[in-house]
Order: sequence, then structure tokens, then C-alpha cells
Amino acid sequence: METTLVLPNSATEPDGSAVVRVLAYNIRSMRDDTAALARVISACAPDLVLIQEAPIFFRWRKKLARLAAATDLVILTGGGTAAGPAILCNLRATVEHAEDVLLPLTPGRHRRGFATAVVRFAGARLGVLSCHLSLERGERYEQGGTLLDRLAAMGVEHAVAGGDLNERPDGRTFGRLTTVLRDCRTAAPWGAEHTFPATGPDRRIDAIFATKGVEVLGCGVPTGLPGITEDDLRAATDHLPVLAALRIPVG
Repeated sequence: METTLVLPNSATEPDGSAVVRVLAYNIRSMRDDTAALARVISACAPDLVLIQEAPIFFRWRKKLARLAAATDLVILTGGGTAAGPAILCNLRATVEHAEDVLLPLTPGRHRRGFATAVVRFAGARLGVLSCHLSLERGERYEQGGTLLDRLAAMGVEHAVAGGDLNERPDGRTFGRLTTVLRDCRTAAPWGAEHTFPATGPDRRIDAIFATKGVEVLGCGVPTGLPGITEDDLRAATDHLPVLAALRIPVG
């Protein structure tokens, strides 16, 4: 399902609240067409990019820095130090705090982590978390609970979390998250729905969530957005990105 709602651009309101564009994107360790990846990110004009599967091995910082430079963004936190999740931001964001969190390692499985930060846009203060949850159902459910705990521990009224959940909206972990957070796609559908696989998407396993005080203005896969082509979306990585426009109140 694809919707035609116009997605608002980033803006600062007269009262100090902020309209912010947030992009969640699994970039598959930048093993695909990095030029196409940069074009997709740039066309979304994000204030924040919640990355999953950032490079974590040899010269990973340099690779992530090249992507940031190619999209006129900067690295806020994450990458190898968070086992894959990372956050990029533009210069509109004022960073108060950043922290990478490694989750408990289950032998024989991939290490998982969160990239987290607290940022300000004008008078709006926002907690941010990028995640990539486990493929294993039970472990994924526990990680969902840890995600909620980390957001609560940030000490902010408004927050956004997003990433690759490895689960559809009818899953147990997805449901656990939506008992506390709003699924932005459900709140204000925009663009296309399914995020994986990029070459023939048939499921939604990537999502952006926000606390209840955040106004969701639109959220979905940015197909049809000016500057984005089907060829680039297919070539950039194996997931499609999720883009949301959010209004963050003053606080």
C-alpha cells in the first residue's frame, strides 16, 4: 500500500518546536552501491539517520565518515562501538549526550547493540536510539524490553527509536514496543509500506517509533520522493529505508 500524503520538510516553528526528518536504514555494511546509497539518503533530506549494519571491521570509522561526508551529515555516534547501529545527523542538531550500548552476547549469535543520543533542535529536546534486533524470537523480545528501558533512562520527555526489528508488525516484540511507543507508519502512513527485500519487498520489518507526545506527520518508504529512483533503492542495500517527519514539542 502506498499513500500520497505530502511529507513536510524540516522546519523550526515560531514557538521553538521543530519538524524533524528521521531516516532508518539498514545499509548492509556498505557492501553494495555506496554512490546509490548516498543519493537515497541525500534525497530524503534527513536531520537524523538511524543506521543499522554500519561497517564494524577494518577501517570502519573511515567508511562511515565517507558516507557522512557524501550526504552532508556528520557521525553522531555508533558503528563498531555499538556492534552495527549508528546515528548520523546534520548540523541543525545540537548534541547533548551520546552513548553506545552493547547488549548481552549469546554464544553463537551476532553481538547486538544500540546507538543512543540526546539532541536539541531549536527549543525541542529529543532522545534518539538506533537498533538492530536479534533474529531469534526470545532474544529479540528481551532486547525490545531493554530498548524501552534505555529510552526511559534518557530522562527526556520526547524520544524516537528506529531500525531493523527482524519482525513484522504482528510479532510479539513489535507489540511490546507499541504498548509504550507509537508506530509512526501506523500513526500517519506515507509512501510505501514494505521494507524487505529491496528487490521485491513483501514485508515490513524496519520501523520508526516515537513517544506519545511527538506528532507524527508522515512515515513510510520514500518511493516517489524527488531524487530517489527504483534503481538506486535496489542497488544501495538489501533493505528499503523508512522516512518519518515528526513535530517535536518544546521541552
